[in-house]
Amino acid sequence: MGLQDDVARVLITEDELQTRVAELGWAINEVYNDDDRPLLVCVLKGAFIFLADLTRHLAMRHEVDFMEVSSYGAGTESTGVVRILLDLEQSIEGRHVLIVEDIVDSGRTLAYMARNLQTRGPASLRICALLSKPARREVDVELDWVGFEVPNEFVVGYGLDYAEEYRSLPFIGVLKEEVYAKSG
Repeated sequence: MGLQDDVARVLITEDELQTRVAELGWAINEVYNDDDRPLLVCVLKGAFIFLADLTRHLAMRHEVDFMEVSSYGAGTESTGVVRILLDLEQSIEGRHVLIVEDIVDSGRTLAYMARNLQTRGPASLRICALLSKPARREVDVELDWVGFEVPNEFVVGYGLDYAEEYRSLPFIGVLKEEVYAKSG
């Protein structure tokens, strides 16, 4: 079966994901309207599937842009050094900005990104994260919307990867330790 064989267990099913993403969309619809025309900033690469599904539930006019920010490299632990690998294509000055993130772990990368974007003068800056892993939090980051809180385990699927694999799994699963332990 391939990739699924490396998953110890399914943490969040495909149906649970789709239900919660719809709920997040409805909640976001309560905050923004057509006049706001929010800019959704997708944090690459992990959030692209979440973003695609989330936008289908948004009723207001909105735009999408992408940023790639890294503190991991190819490993499983944050290096603590945050780098912008791909920046926004447009100015966010005076815009309502919604960061769409896959998972908030230590919080360092997202805090850096939020501070960086705040210096660019947006009208508002909010954050929607699919997953939050509070047990790993080192930096407080205010999350406006959270899909699920997850335990301190290595999760993959629905855009989240290990060494660029497992993104295509339609669920969130816990990766077997032997898979990432052998390369670390």
